[in-house]
Amino acid sequence: MTLVEHYSQYIHNLCNRLGIKVAESYALPTKTTEVMLMQEQGTKMFVDAVLKTHSRVVQLSSLNATACPVFIDVLLKNQPEGVQLSVQEHTEADFHARFKGRPELEGLMAQMGN
Repeated sequence: MTLVEHYSQYIHNLCNRLGIKVAESYALPTKTTEVMLMQEQGTKMFVDAVLKTHSRVVQLSSLNATACPVFIDVLLKNQPEGVQLSVQEHTEADFHARFKGRPELEGLMAQMGN
């Protein structure tokens, strides 16, 4: 998590130095993946490892088209091992992904609506 946090800070600082406007910078909820193993003899599965994926979003609002290839190249050259960089247009779904779902609260709100 520290590596991802430092890299997103680096991107934010680089944007500030290059005059690229950062609209928002935030963390997405951590995703947990369990890796299951099955024994050679039998059908019982057990957890072998728990992988956690940490994501950070640095949303840019102004990036010059001529500076973009150089900017991306600098980001890739300074990308730490084990960190994945994704460049995409920000959508409404991306905005909603930053909020954790709370099923118990949604259930109570549904009951109030009835």
